[in-house]
Amino acid sequence: MTTAAPMTLAQVVALPAMPSAREAFSALNIGETLGYDLIDKGEFPVEVIRFGRAFRVRKTELLAYMGLSQFVAAEVQSAAATDDDAPGVQPGAPTEQPAPTSK
Repeated sequence: MTTAAPMTLAQVVALPAMPSAREAFSALNIGETLGYDLIDKGEFPVEVIRFGRAFRVRKTELLAYMGLSQFVAAEVQSAAATDDDAPGVQPGAPTEQPAPTSK
């Protein structure tokens, strides 16, 4: 049974977009045994995505579950502001627009 030290708010906000299950356990201040039991039972509070033997969660869902939605909105706005610097995107290139809907 391994229990990682709980994360600070700054550490939680600094998590990558797809933190590992262990990072999620630490953010939620639960041990590995309980965390993996919840995953096995399908009761983990956020969706768990399996990549081979690795388990990941979406940071946006984790922050929302923790009541930190304001950081989700700030991160989305920050990403949108820097979208022009994305690799393979030409500055000033047209963006995809939603198709018009008829009423």
